[in-house]
Amino acid sequence: MTETANTAASQPRVEIATLIEFIARALEAAGIPPGDARRVAALMAEADARGGDAHGVFRLAQYVKQIQSGAVNPRPNIRIVGQKAGTALVDGDNALGHLVMKRATELAMEKARQGGVGWVGTRRSNHAGPAQLYTRMAAAQNMIGIYFCVGNANLLPPWGGTEALLSTNPIAIAVPASRHPVISLDMATTNTAFGKIRLKAQRNEPMPEGWMIDKEGKPLTDPKRASEGFLLPIGGAKGYGLALMIGLLAGTLNGAAFGRDVVDYTVDSKTPSNAGQSILAVDIAAFADVKTFKEQVDEVWEVMKSSPTLPGVDEVRLPGEHSEQIYRERMAHGVPLSDGQRKVLDELADRLGILPLQ
Repeated sequence: MTETANTAASQPRVEIATLIEFIARALEAAGIPPGDARRVAALMAEADARGGDAHGVFRLAQYVKQIQSGAVNPRPNIRIVGQKAGTALVDGDNALGHLVMKRATELAMEKARQGGVGWVGTRRSNHAGPAQLYTRMAAAQNMIGIYFCVGNANLLPPWGGTEALLSTNPIAIAVPASRHPVISLDMATTNTAFGKIRLKAQRNEPMPEGWMIDKEGKPLTDPKRASEGFLLPIGGAKGYGLALMIGLLAGTLNGAAFGRDVVDYTVDSKTPSNAGQSILAVDIAAFADVKTFKEQVDEVWEVMKSSPTLPGVDEVRLPGEHSEQIYRERMAHGVPLSDGQRKVLDELADRLGILPLQ
């Protein structure tokens, strides 16, 4: 068990249902209608349940601050502003990103059922949690989900440059199987997501070398000095290229922010971020017999797991396998919350005048 896993194991747990109720109370108190508050709360709690600790309740205080500051619209008119048979562009009207992406994903799946493939882009959206939330929605409907977005803070310079013009710009792909869990890739185009750095700072934990460098190119391991350095892309110039292309597809193509237009919502909670995302749903039935395909995915799973391992490696894992293990464990036993996180949530409850997290 890793140090992080040991730390999590020793922390008090909160049941998922309790977490959902608290998040919904907080969002309602901030002005979000009850139905929307509960929909967002369920997705945020799912992020925590799947091990996305930097994307779940950890973000709640920031979301509330944005709502109260006017950067997030509590009663948006999320609407389609352009569409064709297999595509659509959704204007989120500065809504909470979870609401925008839930609508976009449902629309992409609807189009995929009709024509085999549905591609939906968003603009005027906001941070929407971990990418896998939305690709897994497609996988649950016998589809393949593909998601990419422009991250909410620029901390990555173009390869060889010194100005941070790119973000983590994540990509996710989910492919359903029959007997085995969904194969679910969810990754930043940087060596780490910025939310993990913020989580390290809250926990007073150092960052490992390889996550960030300072402006002299030296390793940066103090998460509280993150503003003084840069994230490192995966695979060097290849990761930079991938971040750039995702930015063009999820930002520029959708009329959303990219490059110098990106608003760091952790620093500026008043300016609408105009976040851009894209979700692609592919109906498996348009290409293959669904049952046969999912059984073949099972075979791929088993072939990968059967690979002999290197010395010191216990097993080969597939993308999403660890997340699924965490999900089952946390659904049964609750989500671990650090003392620092509980303090933040208690202070938030006090400011909002709501019942604290029990």
